[in-house]
Amino acid sequence: MSTEPVLAVAGLWANYGATPILQGVDMQVAKGEIVGLIGRNGVGKTTTQRCLIGQLPATRGSIRILGQDMTGQPSDAFARRGVGYIPQGRDVFPRMTVEENLTVGELIGGAKGRKLNDLVYQYFPRLKERRKQMAGTMSGGEQQQLAIGRALVGNPALMLLDEPSEGVQPSIVQMICEALVSIRNELGTTILFVEQNLDTILAISERCYVMDKGRIVAEIPKGNVTSDVVRGHLSI
Repeated sequence: MSTEPVLAVAGLWANYGATPILQGVDMQVAKGEIVGLIGRNGVGKTTTQRCLIGQLPATRGSIRILGQDMTGQPSDAFARRGVGYIPQGRDVFPRMTVEENLTVGELIGGAKGRKLNDLVYQYFPRLKERRKQMAGTMSGGEQQQLAIGRALVGNPALMLLDEPSEGVQPSIVQMICEALVSIRNELGTTILFVEQNLDTILAISERCYVMDKGRIVAEIPKGNVTSDVVRGHLSI
């Protein structure tokens, strides 16, 4: 059996214009892990995810997805390779219904995507109730569920989430966390998420990478993701 990680990042640098943001990021995520990428605002977490989905080109280093070097590839190539992305702010199609948004995900997942469509409604029953509703009229929590569902029907091997708790009421955040753990347990989906909300980090992460000034400065190993440890790193 292959021990190749789902995600392997080595020496990753990336710029906005002439300004370097990422300065040698190294990380690995194994199949079926749920890993948090944590740190203060402005340290490079979102930039890292944008590189991992091909939205921002790396200036140095490498990104390997399921053993294949994806460095320099466009976003659609990452999607075809099995990367699903739920950006900060959710970014659903506001003038499309819930069903139509999910259909966009099916274009990547094909027949498998159509089967996963039913599973999305199982994880997120509210979406089934609202399946004919325009996404732009839904609450922030409902839109977050839809964004996750749309990525899920593409049958991703690796799901990237940026601040999944942002703008979502605590009870819905808890439900989303439970759904993400179920997705990992039942489908084997690997998850890397950016988050600053302590409760969300503690609820789902098995281990964490800590970012500061564009680098990974620490790793919180499995079994050590506790309130005191995480809080200490978030205040770096």
